[in-house]
Amino acid sequence: MAINAYEGMFILDSNRFARDQAAAVKWIQDLIESAGGEVLVSRLWDERRLAYPINGHRKGTYWLTYFKIDGTNLAGMTRECEIGDLVLRHLFLKIHPAVIDALVEHAASSAKATSPKAESSKSEDDDDDDSDSNEVSNDAESEAETVAEST
Repeated sequence: MAINAYEGMFILDSNRFARDQAAAVKWIQDLIESAGGEVLVSRLWDERRLAYPINGHRKGTYWLTYFKIDGTNLAGMTRECEIGDLVLRHLFLKIHPAVIDALVEHAASSAKATSPKAESSKSEDDDDDDSDSNEVSNDAESEAETVAEST
């Protein structure tokens, strides 16, 4: 029983997410924990217009989660995502152990930076800082891809 670290990206129904954000977040956390996993960090990524409609939805809310779980339990999580009507699409990626700490730290710091209090105190002059955080995100993602390709 090997416990591995995974990145989970969920595209959620924006209407249901907007109606009850706490319930949507709890559903994802319960999904992982009921499968025997441990949530490391979980945060809102973005709400975007979809490239093509999914089940009639033109917008989706992207939710990013890092978690540890036995790989054999992913099939059950996938099935739950397919059955439920909250998740439009999902993707689980195995993360190399060498980069998991950096990714979790970055996601946790991004979650704090995008909290409602942080957004309200942000000025319009901070636009340059946002591009720097995107560069850090891209660097972490490219590092993860490089490590994944080398294994």
